[in-house]
Amino acid sequence: MPDGSCFFTNPTRNRLSMKQAFTFLALAVCTAAAAQAPYHRDLAVLEINREAPRTEFVEFASREAALTRSFEQSDAYRSLDGVWKFRYVDDVRTLPADATSAETDGSAWSDIRVPGNWELQGHGTSIYVNTRYEFATIDPAPPQLPEAIPAGVYRRTFTVPDAWAGRAVYLNVGAAKSGVYVYVNGREVGYNEDSKDPAQYRIDGYLSPGENTLALKMTRLSTGSYLECQDFWRISGIERSVYLSAETPDALRDFEVVSTLDDTYRTGLFTLKMLLSGDKTVVAGYELLDREGRTVVSGRQQAAGEALFHAELPDVTRWTAETPDLYTLLMYVETPERTVYVPFRVGFRRFEFADIAERDAKGRPYRALLVNGQPVKFKGVNLHEHDPHTGHYVTEALLLKDLRLMKAHNVNAIRTCHYPQQRRFYELCDSLGFYVYSEANVESHGMGYNLAAGHTLGNNRAWWPAHETRIRNMYMRCRNYPSVSIFSPGNESGNGYNFYKAYEWLEAREKGDGRMNRPICYERAQWEWNTDMFVPMYPTAGMLETWGREGTDRPVVPCEYSHAMGNSNGSLWLQWQSIYKYPNLQGGFIWDWVDQGFERHDASGAPYWTYGGDYGDRKPSDGNFCCNGLVSPDRTPHPAMAEVRYAYADIAFRPVGPAQGTFEVENRFYFKSLDGYDIVYTVEADGREARSGTVRLQTAPQQRERVEVKVGKLLPERNYCLRLRAVTRADAPGLPAGTVVAEEQIPMQRGALPAYTRKGKTLTVKGLLSIIECGPTGCDFQQGDEITVENEHLTFSVSTATGHVTRYEIDGEEFFADGFGVRPNFWRAPVDNDYGDGMPRRTQVWKEASRDADAEVTGRMEGGAAVIAATRALAGGNLVTTTYTVYPSGALNVRMHFSPGEEPMPEMPRYGVRFRLPERMDAFSYFGRGPEENYWDRKAGTFIGRYETSARRECFPYVRPQETGHHCDTEWIDFGELLIVADSTMEFNALRCSVEDLDGEQAVGRDYQWHNWTESDPNDVDKARNAMRRQTHVNDIPVRDFVEVCLDYRQTGLGGYDSWGKRPEEAVTLRTDKLRDWGFTLVPKRARVK
Repeated sequence: MPDGSCFFTNPTRNRLSMKQAFTFLALAVCTAAAAQAPYHRDLAVLEINREAPRTEFVEFASREAALTRSFEQSDAYRSLDGVWKFRYVDDVRTLPADATSAETDGSAWSDIRVPGNWELQGHGTSIYVNTRYEFATIDPAPPQLPEAIPAGVYRRTFTVPDAWAGRAVYLNVGAAKSGVYVYVNGREVGYNEDSKDPAQYRIDGYLSPGENTLALKMTRLSTGSYLECQDFWRISGIERSVYLSAETPDALRDFEVVSTLDDTYRTGLFTLKMLLSGDKTVVAGYELLDREGRTVVSGRQQAAGEALFHAELPDVTRWTAETPDLYTLLMYVETPERTVYVPFRVGFRRFEFADIAERDAKGRPYRALLVNGQPVKFKGVNLHEHDPHTGHYVTEALLLKDLRLMKAHNVNAIRTCHYPQQRRFYELCDSLGFYVYSEANVESHGMGYNLAAGHTLGNNRAWWPAHETRIRNMYMRCRNYPSVSIFSPGNESGNGYNFYKAYEWLEAREKGDGRMNRPICYERAQWEWNTDMFVPMYPTAGMLETWGREGTDRPVVPCEYSHAMGNSNGSLWLQWQSIYKYPNLQGGFIWDWVDQGFERHDASGAPYWTYGGDYGDRKPSDGNFCCNGLVSPDRTPHPAMAEVRYAYADIAFRPVGPAQGTFEVENRFYFKSLDGYDIVYTVEADGREARSGTVRLQTAPQQRERVEVKVGKLLPERNYCLRLRAVTRADAPGLPAGTVVAEEQIPMQRGALPAYTRKGKTLTVKGLLSIIECGPTGCDFQQGDEITVENEHLTFSVSTATGHVTRYEIDGEEFFADGFGVRPNFWRAPVDNDYGDGMPRRTQVWKEASRDADAEVTGRMEGGAAVIAATRALAGGNLVTTTYTVYPSGALNVRMHFSPGEEPMPEMPRYGVRFRLPERMDAFSYFGRGPEENYWDRKAGTFIGRYETSARRECFPYVRPQETGHHCDTEWIDFGELLIVADSTMEFNALRCSVEDLDGEQAVGRDYQWHNWTESDPNDVDKARNAMRRQTHVNDIPVRDFVEVCLDYRQTGLGGYDSWGKRPEEAVTLRTDKLRDWGFTLVPKRARVK
């Protein structure tokens, strides 16, 4: 660091305004002692010699090369990605003084891949915390930092092409954290601590002929870390690509595009400002090309410093997420040295707020955000950068996989939580069609929201320059992308002075005539003036319904909702029923896209996903709270994605006269008809296709159309439904032809359940002590230790102590593994939301009720069948009676009756039975909802049908094991040797593991997910029991030598409004007064009726 330096940017290169220059000069004044502080400890030093932020581009030598838009095709681009040399220390103060010297021999240093976080490559410790600072978990005191700060030095050599002589040469660092010092040939070039925005440094003045040495010294922490308290892994190093670029003197330095629409939404209004790097007069020009490559408008002029162009395009092709139609902007500058070209994509769209005709319950017109004149719905997700192997470095291939998965599930909007993304993200969103909620790299969550001094940095004036820098960096690099539709100055950082100024800063550049007028939104502003839309976090369906019905003074778009932690997203469809109903409810952004787990292998080589607490010794941790994704770390969709696709679908179907084949199709799109889709209908009889066909419609946007198809004759006693699918007819952006984007099932006729015979050889009953009473319908018996019912084909036994079935043998084959037969069960392995709302501790009474307990067991013969009833007294005066009716054929009917007591009881996780079948019955088919697992409050996107599966496949590998594999509305399950037929309908799980295997509390060999906020945290096991999750992983789930089947009347809903307090809706909560008698029959092969 130069002696006496205390400044944060280069004013000559950045062309500061008078106000900015004043701020710069004020911050430059500091004491001599402060001047000696390293940059990363100095609040006044935010960046040094970093070029002004701009849209990221490189120049091209020819028109043809420019039209490829590929950086790799530019003669002015050189990638520095690859293997570098690396030296790591736990304390930056122990780095050798010559670590960044050009003369230092780094050949013995470690190799490291760039990009890629260094913790994922064996250096330092990965830490995950959510709302706290990992370095100051208690009483943070910004800008103070720990004395010992880990650091690393990256080194490599490079050469510059001879053709670059005379040009400005830049080093571009896409993203790196935290305090980044740049050295070329041993000389300090600059510094930066905004870790999620590209930093560019001019280095031609530092170069030598031939080989040059580049060194990047990085500290894990800096004062900037106080503004990077995002809910993600706290890891370090180079996270995006590093490259060199060259720019011709007097050519393009930046540009600004305004591409909006007139009041008719038909004429494009185009403004282009080209900012030139010198003050010499040159020729600057542009062409705007349509998708066929034809020039639709162009211009050229002599200019010095700046060239400004305006144009109008009649009947312009408009951009939306539905119709991502783009023009190619080709800018060029003719300089004395050469003509250079710079391409960019342009989309014409208009944003505005307006009152619409529809009125709320108070008679006021609804206020809506209009995109091209329409009150669109943002069907969004939050997206963190995450790769299970590299950390925060995401390749283009993985990014494209994410975006295509989103498209396939009807996602049309992405919030960049909570920092800008890489360049290719925006370019792909432009071309594939996503509305982007662009957020600055600002979050000081660890300081809380209190406006008083010493608390939120959002109201601390000393931190305004740091806020402004990051907001500027985000806006200036993102402003030109067509997909960018909303701006946010940050996340969860309190409100106050800095966010009032942030709104005004963005407003001054974005709002007004001749500008794009995109919304500026900030969640912590809530209903204050400095947010254009109300963007709350985690509302319930009831809250949305109230806001919609009663109306609001601005649109409502939750920036985070439906917390997707583990097995979650319950009531998502309930929320969207209100969103579709009211125009001021304009969507929301699910938290979040991907589980942030890293891949690791245990001693046996089995893979699993790690999370907070899996690294280091007593490091701060928020456990598996980093795993809130709709997809697993490897991008396997969670079962909940079926519900997302259903709720977010842009095409909907409703029954009109299903038995006659009449239904209604609704086009929820705002900008396109249904011309590009086939409506495929299938008449399904007992889950098998009976008739199918295709309908093609031209239904206009936001319109409905009634359709009638031929369904044929419905045969009696068969289940019929009409399955409707909307399928892409041709390739579309991000969607190949044949993609099913919407689906519905309309019941037509309820059929008969599979038949079975009750007849067979006469039954005998053993284990009876005496006859109590005989009557016209049979005799009542008092039994001994076990009641056994048998004939020459059947042996069936019930324990008279517990009432559990211990034996069920047909023709010498035992159906229950290890004597684990039918028994009552009221417990599920808690999901993450259960822990969040305290369910495991609150409902322990039902876990205890699921264990072995005394029962009163009676038996009698009735009409040739043996009837055995087991009644158990439960806590609170509750009684449950399980009645087994054994028929001579070997069929076994099981009925449950619950008698509620008078004492109030907590909700019941589930109401049913469980038993274990031999592992040979792993494969099975069923008629119920599927194929994905589904639950009481998450089943709209799964449909009743006949499905083939296996117990091993049914266990979804959530990062932390929990309840999985459930299916609702099931009529029968066929294990081959054994058919299970519901008396009406039932719910079920069939897994190669037990409830206990998935219940983290039972994993006594795994520690609890201790937070370790301090080294002296007591980590009290008694307080943690049934309250905290344990540190369990998917490889902790054994594959058992049995199939555990849980059959339920019902299981309580999953919840998902959040994962730290909100319970499932009361309507999907299982209370004892909601229980009804229910049952099922076990049917061996010999009892089936063909």
